[in-house]
Amino acid sequence: MIKALNEKNKIDILELTNQSFNQYGRLVDEYDFEELKDLFDKKTSIPEEGNIYIPDLEEAHKLEISTTLSQEFYGEMPIEIGYCNGHNVKLNALEYHKGSEINIALTDSILLVGRLQDIKDNQIDSSRIEAFYISKGQAVELYATTLHFSPCAVNEEGFKMIVILPKGTNLALENKKAKDPTLWMKNKWLIAHEDANILMEKGAYKGIKGENITINF
Repeated sequence: MIKALNEKNKIDILELTNQSFNQYGRLVDEYDFEELKDLFDKKTSIPEEGNIYIPDLEEAHKLEISTTLSQEFYGEMPIEIGYCNGHNVKLNALEYHKGSEINIALTDSILLVGRLQDIKDNQIDSSRIEAFYISKGQAVELYATTLHFSPCAVNEEGFKMIVILPKGTNLALENKKAKDPTLWMKNKWLIAHEDANILMEKGAYKGIKGENITINF
C-alpha cells in the first residue's frame, strides 16, 4: 500500500518505524486498546462527506483503559476520548496542544506532521511537513511539539481515528479576545492554509505557506 501511494504522491510517505518519526512521537504498545477500538468501531461511523470530530465519547470512560490512561499516561490528569472520522485528503491546517495526543487508527490512514520549532512569526512552509502511514490498529503518541491536523484517507471509504487528549482540549474558548491570533480553541493553537476555505471563513490565522499538500490514492 505504501509503495502504491508513493507512486501517486509528491510527498514521501514513510512508515512509523522510520527514524524520522522519533522527533514527532512514538508507537504506544504498552496498553491493551482492544475494548476501546471495539467500542468506537461500533459506535462511530464515517460521514458521507467531509469530517466529523467529537472531543469526548462518554461511554469510553466506562472502560478500564480510560482510568489507566488518565492515571498512568497523563499522570492523573483528566482526559477526553473522542474521535475524528472522515474523508480528508489535504493538509489544510496545523495545530498543537500543551500536552501529548494519542491517536488510535481504526483504519489505515496518513498523518501529516511537522515541528512546532519550525514556526517562525506564526508562519511555516508546507515543505517542512512529513507524511507517515499509520496502519489499522496502531496507536501513536504525538508529542506536544508536533504539528498535526486531520488524518488523511488512503481510499474512498475514508478514515476512523480515536483521539485522546487532556480534558477540555478543542472546546470553545471563553475569552474570545486572546492576544495570540493562533489560539483557536481551548488548548488548541492553529494556523491554516489559505486554500482551507472553511477555516478561512471562520477567521483562522493564515500561517501555512507553500503547497496545500494533497494525498492521492
